[in-house]
Amino acid sequence: MFDGLIALIIAPIHATIEALGYAGVALLMAIESANIPLPSELILPYAGYLVQLGKMNIHLAALAGAVGCVLGSLPSYWLGMWGGRPFLEKYGRFLLLSPHDMDKAEGWIQRYGDWTFFICRMLPVVRTFISFPAGVLKAKFWPFIILTFIGSWVWSYALVYVGVVFGNNLEAFKHIWHQFDIAIVAVCALLGGWYLWKHLKPMWTSNNN
Repeated sequence: MFDGLIALIIAPIHATIEALGYAGVALLMAIESANIPLPSELILPYAGYLVQLGKMNIHLAALAGAVGCVLGSLPSYWLGMWGGRPFLEKYGRFLLLSPHDMDKAEGWIQRYGDWTFFICRMLPVVRTFISFPAGVLKAKFWPFIILTFIGSWVWSYALVYVGVVFGNNLEAFKHIWHQFDIAIVAVCALLGGWYLWKHLKPMWTSNNN
C-alpha cells in the first residue's frame, strides 16, 4: 500500500521531467513556489539523477529550477502587492497563509532587509510562502527577483547535486534505494501535513463557530 502511495506521488514528477526536460523542472519548481506544497526535494534530485545518466546538464538543471522558482513567485508577489494585508486577512487561508506568517516574514525583512528573500529561498517550507509577504510589504521588485533567483539557484544546485551523487553511487546505494524513497516521502508528507494543519485549522475553527 505504501509502495503505491510513493509511486502515486513520485511517478508524475518523474514523468513530467522526462517528458519536458528542463521545462518540466522549471514548471514543477514554479508550482512549488506558488504557495503549493510540492516539495523541491522530490523534484531536483531526480533531475540530478538524469544528469548522472547523461540526459541533463547539471548547470542547466539548476538554472531551470531557479527560473521556475522566480516565475512561480511572481503571481504571489503581485497578488500581495495588489491586495495587501486586507486581502491576506480575508483570503489568506485559501492560500495557506496566515497573519502569523505575515508577521514572521515582516520580522525577517526588518532584520535582514532584502537579503531575507535570498535566505528564505534556501529554507524548506518557508520558501513556498515568502513571495506574498514580499508583495504586501512592497519589497522593491528587482532586488526581490535577483535575490530570489540567486537563493533558488543555490538551493537548486544543492539538490541537483544530491541526485548526481546518488546516481554516481547507484550500485552502492541500491540496497537502500527503497528506504531512501520512503524516507523522503515520509518527511515531506509530515512537513506538508503539519503545514496544512497549521494553516487550515483556523479556517475550520471559524466555520464551526
